[in-house]
Amino acid sequence: MKSISETIQRLDVFGNLPRLETDRLILRKMRLEDAQDMFEYASDPEVSRFTLWDYHKTIEDSLAFLSCVLKGYEEHQIENWGIVYKENGKFIGTCGYFFWDIEHARAEVQYALSRAYWGKGLMPEALNAVIAFGFTTMNLNRIEAKCIVDNAASERVMQKASMHFEGILHEALYAKGSYHDVKLYAILRKDWEWMQQAKQSVQP
Repeated sequence: MKSISETIQRLDVFGNLPRLETDRLILRKMRLEDAQDMFEYASDPEVSRFTLWDYHKTIEDSLAFLSCVLKGYEEHQIENWGIVYKENGKFIGTCGYFFWDIEHARAEVQYALSRAYWGKGLMPEALNAVIAFGFTTMNLNRIEAKCIVDNAASERVMQKASMHFEGILHEALYAKGSYHDVKLYAILRKDWEWMQQAKQSVQP
């Protein structure tokens, strides 16, 4: 059972998921109105190739997913942000936390992005904002991310977000009928704070 203090902390942080903004992106709560944009990328089998979820076969799949997310928002559960590309206002993916161990100040991130926007550095940009939120608002000490060993694109996202490779967890993930080895990446608060200080010191 979760303690009262843990419950309060979750309510404080995720009770009203705040809008985050980067140079090119807006991270906000998802909406049912995002269903068409979500279906455009989530129906692409290549996008879900290395995920736990299967590609969306109809827009009803996207609506059902969004309905679950909205319910999670209402119940103050950990839910992801929707990613909006400022240039065209399009909903292009998701990023956020799905696991939070409050006692040990540790959490894990996940993300997905429309294939039309791959290779532009957008996901590391979103992930950096989510990591900053984790250290500054959730009071985390450690943030983790994992990917199936063959998912080179996801691994590059972690590396570009300054996460460090810690090893391979053999057959740690069961997805789509088989076990998979996964790579574990992480970043610690002290390392993140050092990088922020280094950035500030070189600013004119």
